[in-house]
Amino acid sequence: MDDSGKPQDPQESVQHRPPEPPKDTEPPRTEPPKGAKEPRPPEKKKGGGILMGRPFGVPVYVAPSWFVVAALITWVFGGQLERVLPELGTARYLVSLFFAVAFYASVLVHELAHTVAALRFKLPVRRIQLQFFGGVSEIEKESETPGREFVLAFVGPLLSLVLAGVFYVGMQLVAPATVPGVLLAGLMISNLIVAVFNLLPGLPLDGGRMLRAVVWKITGKPMTGTIAAAWVGRALAVTVLIGLPLLTHTGALGTAPAELGGADSLTDALLAAILAAIIWTGAGNSLRMARLRERLPDLTARTLTRRAVPVETDTPLSEALRRANDAGARALVVVDRKGSPTALVREAAIVGVPDHRRPWVPVGTLAQDLKDGMRVSAELAGEDLLEYLRATPATEYLVVEETGEIYGVLSTADVERAFVAAMARRS
Repeated sequence: MDDSGKPQDPQESVQHRPPEPPKDTEPPRTEPPKGAKEPRPPEKKKGGGILMGRPFGVPVYVAPSWFVVAALITWVFGGQLERVLPELGTARYLVSLFFAVAFYASVLVHELAHTVAALRFKLPVRRIQLQFFGGVSEIEKESETPGREFVLAFVGPLLSLVLAGVFYVGMQLVAPATVPGVLLAGLMISNLIVAVFNLLPGLPLDGGRMLRAVVWKITGKPMTGTIAAAWVGRALAVTVLIGLPLLTHTGALGTAPAELGGADSLTDALLAAILAAIIWTGAGNSLRMARLRERLPDLTARTLTRRAVPVETDTPLSEALRRANDAGARALVVVDRKGSPTALVREAAIVGVPDHRRPWVPVGTLAQDLKDGMRVSAELAGEDLLEYLRATPATEYLVVEETGEIYGVLSTADVERAFVAAMARRS
């Protein structure tokens, strides 16, 4: 409300959801302060894809882009089977589809390794998503120590190496020029590639998180580790963009230059560009989110709260606004005869009442009853505050002192503005 007792900026009175805490791209990892209540993630999340199951209680989604990759793998691997096992005929594509599914099952095992380690360290995991280039485990908290960060990052490539070893042992038990032999060889090689690629020391890859943990341990500063790993990730992106087509063109990857056609060179260049873009973008996002995480402690419920005046439910709106204006307050809290808060007067509802009707409208008709989760401690700050608000979405919350005394009303619109300002602030 302004000095005249009218609410400010009607456009800010629409309903808002509190902003979600930041995520890194490898997967996403925000950390509320120790001891904060962790809300259960929603059953469905827009853009999550198809829910496939809940191993360890964590939902696993398959993104629509996976089907594009599965079709591409089926086509490419089918062409290889035609040279190795021509007697399969068109059935080779069925075998290739099985390979694509088995490969992504291996990727899921890689991500489950991260998930199990995170749950072991009491870090909540929002979901696992299988997508265009592999998978991502969305871990909502950041590791508390560099040692845990290193372990959390390393277990994924480690499981991929173990799978490669298992498939290699299986290869020794079957004839090489058979369907089982070809499938096992393909899965062994693909898991080895996944492990080696993820061990490259640059964010957002697992190796980048391991590098971050090492620098963090040496310097004692997690931000320093993030900066180092992010810039190594950007250098890695440039290396992939230039180096992958060069290695293919020179035959260093096992294909003779004479066997390469124009389409092959174009495909390699396109693949290198996509990989480089993913790594570069992920490294940049990791750096930006780390810088934002440093600023989040400045977001405190106490500093963002609008001071409020208590009014009884039958108080006319015009009188309630006059009292708020005299007290320099910007919000109204409905209380009972004993002075205990029962509801919050919604700012959006106030805006909808014309000036000439305000003397005849009791504030109780514009109020929202206080529900579980709508009482916020004035001491909440940073990611802890964001997580608490996200657990019970609302437009306004009652902010109370540790003694239970009313401090004021917190609007999610104010939190959003502060959050956006923190993101836009330069380092």
